[in-house]
Amino acid sequence: MTSSDDASPAFASPYQATGSLRGRTILISGGSRGIGLAIAGRAAADGANIVLLAKTGEPHPKLAGTVFTAAQQLVDVGGQALPLVGDVRQDQDVARAVAAAEERFGGIDIVINNASAIDLSRTDAVDMKKYDLMQDINVRGTFLLSKLALPALRSSGAGQILTLSPPLNLDPHWAGRHLAYTMAKYGMSLTTLGLAEELKADGISVNSLWPCTLIDTAAIRNMPHGEAMVRSARGPQIMADAAHALLTGAHLQAGVVSSGNFHTDEEILAAAGVTDFRPYSMGADEHSLVPDIFL
Repeated sequence: MTSSDDASPAFASPYQATGSLRGRTILISGGSRGIGLAIAGRAAADGANIVLLAKTGEPHPKLAGTVFTAAQQLVDVGGQALPLVGDVRQDQDVARAVAAAEERFGGIDIVINNASAIDLSRTDAVDMKKYDLMQDINVRGTFLLSKLALPALRSSGAGQILTLSPPLNLDPHWAGRHLAYTMAKYGMSLTTLGLAEELKADGISVNSLWPCTLIDTAAIRNMPHGEAMVRSARGPQIMADAAHALLTGAHLQAGVVSSGNFHTDEEILAAAGVTDFRPYSMGADEHSLVPDIFL
């Protein structure tokens, strides 16, 4: 995917898939653009069924795409898509999305907690409305979507929850840099840790995925100096390929079931056979890429 979230025909992925998500039903939050749309697009190319829950029913003045244009992109590459305008903070919207997925596609096999808000302000500068927004979307939204989808995931027989959140790195450096955001992202990661343990007997795999480097997204471009920052980033396709490898088990030895892990994109793709990550770069030399936070 390019920064405008359109498929890039010139991109030649170094990841060679050995598994497929064809016929699997995926419910993803916030998948109308960026990393979420890239992940959905990679699954749709296999022939997956994608249920998109996102707030963007109308075009945004600064952010390209809506949940409806995103759904059309997924259909264009070979998948089925159900676009739903909704807010992961609202119980009724999430419940409606789960019910719609079951009604349209007969169930849910995979939940992807992608929706997230970011504000890297220090404690004295952060607005409490933004603090509440991050807690509501990142932590509560992840918990709620996972919770309400559990009956359908149990019925799947091979249910999975994938959350885009970092390893639980308790080095004080990260809490000290942006405490409000760190708490919100670590809340998502704690959901992974807790649900993986809680759901051991249910056959539901629960993991987190995080990029090793900065990823080119509209959210980053809209930050101060964002246009310069993304020149030292990778494209979101690396996260799409890593999520695909993780969800299809391409990173695992035969017969191994993996749950409760905090994976990075590079780790997953290396285990799946990728040795050259340069095609994912936005143009910068590998040594000039900006490392992502929390690692």
